[in-house]
Amino acid sequence: MSVDALRGADMFFIIGVEEVFEALSEMFPMSPSLNDRLQHAPWAGFHFYDLIFPLFAFIIGTSLVFSLSKSVAIEGKQAATSKVLKRSLLLFVLGILYYGGIGEGVEHIRLLGVLQRLALCYCGAGLAFVWLNPRNLVVLTVSLLAGYWAMLVFIPVPGFGAGDFAEGHNLTNWLDKMYLPLRKWDGDHDPEGLLSTLPAIASSLLGVFAGLLLKNSSVEPSRKVRLLIVWGCLGVIAGLLWHLQFPIIKKIWTSSFVLFTAGLGSLLLAMFYYVIDIKNHRGWCRPFVWIGMNSITIYLIVHVVKLGPVANCFVGGEIHTWLENMRHGFGDLISALLALCFSFLICRFLYQRKIFLRV
Repeated sequence: MSVDALRGADMFFIIGVEEVFEALSEMFPMSPSLNDRLQHAPWAGFHFYDLIFPLFAFIIGTSLVFSLSKSVAIEGKQAATSKVLKRSLLLFVLGILYYGGIGEGVEHIRLLGVLQRLALCYCGAGLAFVWLNPRNLVVLTVSLLAGYWAMLVFIPVPGFGAGDFAEGHNLTNWLDKMYLPLRKWDGDHDPEGLLSTLPAIASSLLGVFAGLLLKNSSVEPSRKVRLLIVWGCLGVIAGLLWHLQFPIIKKIWTSSFVLFTAGLGSLLLAMFYYVIDIKNHRGWCRPFVWIGMNSITIYLIVHVVKLGPVANCFVGGEIHTWLENMRHGFGDLISALLALCFSFLICRFLYQRKIFLRV
C-alpha cells in the first residue's frame, strides 16, 4: 500500500498543487516568491518541483517488480516481455495524443514528452527486470550513468567542445537539435529528448532495486526500512558529490540528478513503508491511494478535461471577484482547491467501484 500511496502523493503535486501555491504566492508575496521556489530550476540546481518527475520514474521501477514477477511466474518471460512492450507502446501513443497529436499538423507532433519518457523508462526497466539477474541489473545501471557522464564529458560538441553543460552547448541538446524531428519543447531541443532517456531509465532501475528489497520476504521489515534509508542517504550524498563535476540538471537528466533524486525517493519510500505497511497507520493516506491506483487516468483527465474551468463554474464570476476583494489571490486559491477536490472525488469514485484504468 505504501507504494500506491507514494505514487498518489507524487501525482497529487502534478494535478493541481502548483496552482494552489501560485495563488498562495499572490496572497503572501515572498522574495523569492513561494511559487518561484516551487517551479523547476531554470537550469543547473535543484528546486522542490524537480523531484516530482524522477520520483514517478523511480516508483515505476518499484511497482513493476510486483506486477512483472507475477506475470513471469504465471505466464513466462516471453509473455511478460510482450506485456511490457504493449503497455509501453500504448503509453507512448497516449503521450503523443496528450500533446495534441496531429491536431495542428504533423510538424507540431511532440514525439518525446513526459508520458513518452515514462513509457520508455517502463520499457527499459521492465525488459531488464524480466531478462537480467540482479547483478547484471547493477551493471546496466552503472553503465547507463557512467556512460552518459562519459559521453557528455568527452565527446566534443561542434562550436563548444566537450564538457560544456550549459543549455544549448551540451551533447544532449545538440543531438536533439540534429536528430530529434518535429516539435521540440525548448526550441531546438527537448527536456525529454533522445540521449537523456538513458539516465532516465536508470532512475527506474534504481526503483527496481527498492522493489526487489520490499518484495524479499526473507528480509525483516525493519531492516528493509534501514536499508532504504542507507541507500537514500548514499544516493543523496553521491549525487551532491558528483554535482561538483557533473551538475544536477533536470533538463538533461544528469547522472548526479539521477542519484540525488533516487536517494530522496528511497528516503520517502522508507518513510511511507514504515508508517503505512509496518505501523499500519493507513487512514491519512487513503486519498493518495485513490490517486495512486489511477494515476495516469487522473493525469490525463486533469490535463485534457481541464478541471480549473469546471471549478470556475461554481466559484467564478462575482464570487471570484468578491473573494479577490477580500484578499488578492484568494479567489484563485478557492478555485484551485475546488479543482483539486474534484480530482480526489473522481479518484475516490473509481476506487470505490474497483475501476482501475491501466495501460
